[in-house]
Amino acid sequence: MVSVGAVLGMSLVALGLVLTPGPNMVYLVSRSVTQGRRAGLVSLLGVAVGFLVYLAAAVAGIATVFVLVPPLYVAVKLAGAAYLLWLAWQTLRPGGRSAFTPTPLSPDRPRRLFTMGLVTNLLNPKIAILYMSLLPQFIDPARGHVAVQSLLLGLTQISIALTVNGLIVLTAGTVSAFLTRRPAWARAQRYVMGSVLAGLAVRIAADRSRAAVATP
Repeated sequence: MVSVGAVLGMSLVALGLVLTPGPNMVYLVSRSVTQGRRAGLVSLLGVAVGFLVYLAAAVAGIATVFVLVPPLYVAVKLAGAAYLLWLAWQTLRPGGRSAFTPTPLSPDRPRRLFTMGLVTNLLNPKIAILYMSLLPQFIDPARGHVAVQSLLLGLTQISIALTVNGLIVLTAGTVSAFLTRRPAWARAQRYVMGSVLAGLAVRIAADRSRAAVATP
């Protein structure tokens, strides 16, 4: 079944992605700061459902692709590494903006908060590529059913994403005020996350062990 190394690797990627500014973080922070923690948590529930939609699609799709066209495993793996490098650049590039600088939003009802959280996640390119390009590289067809491995690794990612995003919602106002007064801390956060993502990308691209398994 899924190896400990795969779970740890997926956990690091999930942590790096959830801490990297993107549509989900920007929306949840802005909603929590402008409308309160309850609104942020309702929005997070929509985000959670979006994760489950992607996971269901990935469990079915990844298994089919690996069975029918094993060489695609290598291409998907390299695409995932390239995407991590792109995220690292977006985080480290000059002029990068902290997600904890909130965007003003008008108050919404719970139903719309949920819907906007769901739509924001479904349209988030980070999540789409996570499940299409990054998740497969932690799967080893030699260790058993690909769909089951996809499910377990996906649930690992979802657990980490929801935990971190939940903490962000609960502390958004405090963290936003802290980083606004201390821009050096905001820059440090971006540099640390960018460096982690770049390191993971290089490690993934250089690792040929699973590529050999996936190639006939």
